[in-house]
Amino acid sequence: MKKFKRYLVTSALPYANGPVHIGHLAGVYIPSDIYVRYLRLRGADVISVCGSDEHGVPITIKARQEGVKPQDIVDKYHNIIKNAFKGLGMSFDIYSRTTSPTHHKTASDFFRALYDKGEFIEKTTMQYYDEEAGQFLADRYIVGTCPHCQNDRAYGDQCEKCGSTLSATDLIDPHSAITGSVPVMRETTHWFLPLDKHEEFLRKWILEEHKEWKVNVYGQCKSWLDLGLQPRAVSRDLDWGIPVPVKGAEGKVLYVWFDAPIGYISATKDLTPDWEKYWKDEDTKMVHFIGKDNIVFHCIVFPSMLRAHGGYILPENVPANEFLNLEGEKISTSRNWAVWLHEYLEEFPGKEDVLRYVLCANAPETKDNDFTWKDFQTRNNNELVAVLGNFVNRALVLTQKYYDGKVPACGELTDYDRDILGELPQIKKALEENIENYRFREALKEAMNIARLGNKYLADTEPWKLYKTDPQRVQTILNVSLQITASLAIAVEPFMPFTAEKILRLLDVEKFGWDQLGNTALLKPGHRIGTPALLFEKIEDSVIEAQLEKLAATKRANLAKEAGKKVEPQKESIAFDDFGKMDIRVATIIAAEKIAKTKKLLKLTIDTGIDKRTIVSGIAEHYTPESLVGRQVQVLINLEPRELKGVLSEGMILMAQDATGKLVLLSPAEPVGNGTMVG
Repeated sequence: MKKFKRYLVTSALPYANGPVHIGHLAGVYIPSDIYVRYLRLRGADVISVCGSDEHGVPITIKARQEGVKPQDIVDKYHNIIKNAFKGLGMSFDIYSRTTSPTHHKTASDFFRALYDKGEFIEKTTMQYYDEEAGQFLADRYIVGTCPHCQNDRAYGDQCEKCGSTLSATDLIDPHSAITGSVPVMRETTHWFLPLDKHEEFLRKWILEEHKEWKVNVYGQCKSWLDLGLQPRAVSRDLDWGIPVPVKGAEGKVLYVWFDAPIGYISATKDLTPDWEKYWKDEDTKMVHFIGKDNIVFHCIVFPSMLRAHGGYILPENVPANEFLNLEGEKISTSRNWAVWLHEYLEEFPGKEDVLRYVLCANAPETKDNDFTWKDFQTRNNNELVAVLGNFVNRALVLTQKYYDGKVPACGELTDYDRDILGELPQIKKALEENIENYRFREALKEAMNIARLGNKYLADTEPWKLYKTDPQRVQTILNVSLQITASLAIAVEPFMPFTAEKILRLLDVEKFGWDQLGNTALLKPGHRIGTPALLFEKIEDSVIEAQLEKLAATKRANLAKEAGKKVEPQKESIAFDDFGKMDIRVATIIAAEKIAKTKKLLKLTIDTGIDKRTIVSGIAEHYTPESLVGRQVQVLINLEPRELKGVLSEGMILMAQDATGKLVLLSPAEPVGNGTMVG
């Protein structure tokens, strides 16, 4: 395996039309930060670059919705994202942005270099044009019905309901998202990168030379290559972005997928004048951390761009993760179904590492995974509090109690002591192997195994029982426990930097290098440790219930919004006398039972104030019989009787149906007498 002199680590540029959520963190940013922090602990020459992706159609859509300029949108969200990343302890060497002057020049020069070398194909194609708005429509500005799932709000590039990738011409009944008018087809000229020209190289480079890549990454690349690569447009008709630097290209900008990855290069330029050694020296290992929706761009498109330009190195690995769901549902920014990082930091002050820990422990490394608030609470209380925090606190409290906070001298080690300490180098080796192969979940388990080892050691040796009879043995036990604590501070630093810093502060020592992990003399006898303090605290049920209610409120708001969009048109007008013929009364359900051999029907006994009668209602999938008894409802009592499944039904209960199809009883806001007329 090749040894590299330096590392360049990039993290996918978050899109500056909204904040960062836990799906982004678990998929990209926490894995990236773990890897970078580990390399720094090893003393490696490594730089970590990231920044906001600030061009493209979603930015312009957001600006139009809010009645502001695109620059206002990206300024707002760039700052929110940057500050949230800082709050979580993300250790980027630079967090840049694609609206910077350096980036504009870098991307423009990159395009011009490929253009001058003849690497593009110029093609005139037919695209949708909004005559009312007087502009060509990018895919996101075209809305219509998905041909696969019939969702009537699919975009020209993707249906967010079923996840299908679409072309604008696939949509049924397409219309402009700007004016609502039906677009027409017009000619427009654009430049295309001929990916097919690089297909043979990519086949060899990926499928033969990088079989060690993650299965999901390798498999997606193979699928694309097996289908055959096609030329891909690198320009767009848009007024927001980097202008195409070619004569006659007025009103055209660089397509955001072409512009954005160049942001890694421009960020490095802003970071260091020695940027070229990180991008053009074969002794540099470049690693892209991304989500699975960006695999093609980072493994096929961007390498083709770099190769066409010449002089640049290609990534050694692209360890993409799968998606993280939230409480069993796909995270959706448009539906506000997410846990937003900036809100978490406000609502859970001092618990940055709890989120980092849970998202790593539950990372979607090989398949989509699910974040739940109950799991978040359980992992905090049963693992961080009961395992990691418990061990460190016990080791420090016992030292404070028996030796006035001074590290006791280590006496003669027993075989058991040597066995325990002998496990540290093995854990260190497993940690290294897992981190260097991008298996961060397994690596975190190994780091936690040090805390488990320490807890076992204290439970087995029971120094609190030995202190009066064998104080010398207790000195050795606590010395060993404190050395394990020091190693633990090293092991958890890539995953939980705030916790590592707390442990070092409690031990009153400076930061150790990675090579010191497992060293049994990190703390010298007589060294005074700090005052013991808890690393973590339990999270109570009420805190979790508040978060679940927050999500429930989001779901209710979404349902109301959906219901508003799907309101049925008004029916034909009727005469007042026709309405007057209907006799609607308030009644009380006094008995309810299921009708045998049916899924939907309930037999209800109703007190109408006039009489007691039976009504058959198809609500068994929405209400249990016992939940209905005693409820006041509105009933159409003069409906012609009808026999259903052998039961005579004398009336109809009035219901409403929400956006999900759930039936909801219509009840008076306050109790009224049975038989009260509604009208």
